[in-house]
Amino acid sequence: MNIIEVKELSKSYKDFKAVDNISFNVEQGRIYGILGPNGAGKSTTIKMIAGLLGKDSGTITYEGNSTIDKWSSNIGLVPQNIAVYDELTAEENISFFVSLYGITGKEKEERIEKTLRFVGLEDVRNKAAKEYSGGMKRRLNIACAIVHDPKLIIMDEPTVGIDPQSRNYILESVKELNKKGTSVIYTSHYMEEVEAICDRIIILDKGKIILNDEKDNIKNMFLDKQTVTILSKSEINDIQNLEKTLNAVDGVSSVSVVGEKCVCVYDSNKRPLDAIIQAAYKHGIEISDISTSRQDLETIFLALTGKELRE
Repeated sequence: MNIIEVKELSKSYKDFKAVDNISFNVEQGRIYGILGPNGAGKSTTIKMIAGLLGKDSGTITYEGNSTIDKWSSNIGLVPQNIAVYDELTAEENISFFVSLYGITGKEKEERIEKTLRFVGLEDVRNKAAKEYSGGMKRRLNIACAIVHDPKLIIMDEPTVGIDPQSRNYILESVKELNKKGTSVIYTSHYMEEVEAICDRIIILDKGKIILNDEKDNIKNMFLDKQTVTILSKSEINDIQNLEKTLNAVDGVSSVSVVGEKCVCVYDSNKRPLDAIIQAAYKHGIEISDISTSRQDLETIFLALTGKELRE
């Protein structure tokens, strides 16, 4: 069952089209990864879904309801910028946010206890948030977003700038929430996170959806492919002609050139590596390094968008 249906959604800022006529569904109990370089439209999309930003056109339906007013309490938003009160303790922060949903009395206390345990902050519940590490603040941010047991959690880069241990804790928490039936929309600049937890992946570029499929289907599409990455000693200037030449090489399926990096995806059965290197030399590239690898989501993303994810 779809809990969210997005149809022909668009949003512009003056002359800049941030989201351009996109459509997708969010099924109950699944984790969706939304990827894209900076400016692709990720944050604008999730803000519109969360009701924080108006749309120019299109529709967003919430379990068959065309307005968010009656459904907003079913959404938990974890913003990229930490949204907790530094002067308040963990318990006080969570208490404040759960109160916004009209939850009081014994149920309120039970939810606070359960949420503190879930994010691993019960032992520091009485410390002010300003005394927390970055990872602890991120976990408190999540606690404030989930204490009301939402059906959908939207997480906008929830692991930025934290230590690996806290990152792993958060990823395990997302999987645990999902096991209980919660749907998740997850944006990240860390491809390995999306690969680890998401069922379905949507890739945005220039406000449009360029890929929307099951994670395993995406990986299987490129199962017989390999990637060669060529690093130049200086920035590659003759991009158009280089891409045209490489795309003409038998076996090459896609080419992207970014700065000093040229990435070619090719059919591993064709073995066109020599022809690729010769083409690079022909276009005056002084090669500083060459490496080959099996396809992963990082190289698939680069091949599809021609951009680094962290741009």
